[in-house]
Amino acid sequence: MTPYALIDLATIAANYRFLCDKAGKARCGAAVKANAYGLGLVPVASALKNAGCTNFFTAHFSEALALRAHIKDGEIVVLHGLSKNDFAQALAHNITPMLNHLGAVQEWGAFSRERGESLPAMIHLDTGMNRLGLSPAEQAHLAAHHDLLDGIEIKAWASHFACADEFDNPMTTQQRDRLNSILSQLPSAPISLCNSSGLFWGEDYHFDLARPGVALYGGNPTPHLANPMKAVMTLHSPILQIRDVEAAMTVGYAASHSIKRKGRVATIALGYADGYHRALSNKGTVMIGQHQAPLIGRVSMDLITLDVTDVPEAAAHVGADVTLIGAHRTIDQAADEAGTICYELLTSLGERVRRDYLNAA
Repeated sequence: MTPYALIDLATIAANYRFLCDKAGKARCGAAVKANAYGLGLVPVASALKNAGCTNFFTAHFSEALALRAHIKDGEIVVLHGLSKNDFAQALAHNITPMLNHLGAVQEWGAFSRERGESLPAMIHLDTGMNRLGLSPAEQAHLAAHHDLLDGIEIKAWASHFACADEFDNPMTTQQRDRLNSILSQLPSAPISLCNSSGLFWGEDYHFDLARPGVALYGGNPTPHLANPMKAVMTLHSPILQIRDVEAAMTVGYAASHSIKRKGRVATIALGYADGYHRALSNKGTVMIGQHQAPLIGRVSMDLITLDVTDVPEAAAHVGADVTLIGAHRTIDQAADEAGTICYELLTSLGERVRRDYLNAA
């Protein structure tokens, strides 16, 4: 009687191939950070590899090591970079760092020269996010001192779009132009800029290597348009108990829902500890077979309550499967109801939610 997510690996592969077509002449990698956006690092990355992906991006070094244990070839890039203590282990496992500040460039270059080798890295040039990446001042310093790059095999110059999902926002074009400007002063190498949404801005933004993430997992990269991606995950939980209720009764913590008529309330085995946000209390509907039922009361740590008064008893019974995210209610719609984004819902899926895979190789 546990919740589960049903994840279609063939659909993830189909989304990847679609994005490859969108990328045109550019190569298309895959962001598999945060446990492949909550869906399972190893099964997802294996499906992407079988679909032709050879460039994988993780946030942390630990993620890269876990991935390399299963993906023996192909490039794995650590977006957060490495500490000096991890350099030798990264080299031994063929893991590529993203160099995010001038100090990182200097440290990796020194490590390479000490070994008498040219070692691979990507270098992140900030173009407006003001998070990671060489600052404009650091970029200018690097442009004036190319010798700092001695010993570094530049796999790509990288940057990251801030507003590509907002298709009337001029910042995307400004970031592309800033990147082109600084790259005119730096040694030639491949360029990696596009995230999921960036791929939909056209070939002038694609450059050489794209790094899509959420679109692979069914999130809409074009919020102003219908979602071009296919849904890859549905979320389910069984009914634990059904009880009869009378008018004037209340449901759940803070008595936040008042019963208006005689009916039935079902309780299912899912809560905010499983990643179903408390902000979804008293919001949205679920599917029980072919029947919709509203969520009522507070989402608690382990339990959610539903009004199943209008669902036939043959459908709504103890053990019956309840679909919370699926064809009737997409991950983007649920995120909107929660006042957040689908990235957060996907990556919030807890360890207690069993991942079941369709079309595993």
